[in-house]
Amino acid sequence: MFISQVFGGLMLSLVASTLIDPTFINPQAYVISVAIFCFIMTFLWLLVFACGCHQNRSYWASADVAYHGFAALLYLSASVLLAFVTIIFSQGSLKDTLTYKLDVAAVVFSFFTTLLYVIHTVFSAIRWKSF
Repeated sequence: MFISQVFGGLMLSLVASTLIDPTFINPQAYVISVAIFCFIMTFLWLLVFACGCHQNRSYWASADVAYHGFAALLYLSASVLLAFVTIIFSQGSLKDTLTYKLDVAAVVFSFFTTLLYVIHTVFSAIRWKSF
């Protein structure tokens, strides 16, 4: 969970530092909202498991699968939208190379964070099946 926190925070800072074009319908607000929500909830989830409040119960394992599956779905939708916006902006007349590189880096970190959430969902499902 800690690694997804780090890459999610990196993606959040990269998206927040990119150019937002007000004349274009831009889903970057959704991407930032997803990143902030998942960052805060994953941190709280990490605290619950680190403090031992879950007491190794099966319903916590099923909640873990549900949350990380939902977070993976949110990050996947945000990643696809961010990639779409990056492609659209790269074909436009305003080709600022620094902004484009920041957008591409944000897309890479976003998809990598999605992959980490999917991997955590799979391992949580395996753990859930063992109860």
